Amino acid sequence: MKSITLAFALVLSLFAVSCAPSTPAARIAKRPQAFEKLSTEHQELVMNGSIIKGMNRAAVALALGEPDGIVEVFRDSRSLERWEYMGSQPVVNHNFYGGFGFGRRRGMFCDGFGGGFGGGFGPDITYIPYVRSYVMFYDGKVDEWERVR
Repeated sequence: MKSITLAFALVLSLFAVSCAPSTPAARIAKRPQAFEKLSTEHQELVMNGSIIKGMNRAAVALALGEPDGIVEVFRDSRSLERWEYMGSQPVVNHNFYGGFGFGRRRGMFCDGFGGGFGGGFGPDITYIPYVRSYVMFYDGKVDEWERVR
């Protein structure tokens, strides 16, 4: 019994940790050496979860977190790297369903024919992914960024 309780507590704690939001402070605590290498101006921005043109990849990762995707872009004979951060938008659909059935029923004590009608309605929530923000790097430094408000 003790091992089951311990296993349950371990699974529950792993689940809680995996759902914990990643904040700049948590990311800085995991990578203090990378934070200490930044300029004072960049350190202040990272602590606030902000970025500025000229920041390096390590500073952006501390400020915004690791990207959900990285895309190589070639524009005006320049090679750029775009970090994408994803979000999801809930979309609510209202559904109605129903039907009528008729057929033979076989039971343990009797056989017969019968029919019935059933139906209902209710909301269905679907989450649509979208690019919440992106950061464009040129020569390893932030060149531009964009975010959805």
